[in-house]
Amino acid sequence: MDLNTIRHALKEVPFREFELCLADGPRIPVKHPEFVAMNQRIVIVTDEDSATKMVEPLLIVSLEHVNRSAAGQAS
Repeated sequence: MDLNTIRHALKEVPFREFELCLADGPRIPVKHPEFVAMNQRIVIVTDEDSATKMVEPLLIVSLEHVNRSAAGQAS
């Protein structure tokens, strides 16, 4: 995936939660822009519990925004 797409999503005002969809099926939720660090070779996503995922950008196939009402029902 083009990292500029992720950068753009992180800078949206107001921020909208999204998921990074990986080539092999898993989805990594991004609930806050400060939970992501990245460079050209790696994307690191953490969560409220400090669980961390490190992913190569080539494995990210899409970015999907999370519907707030659906996210609220999942909690």
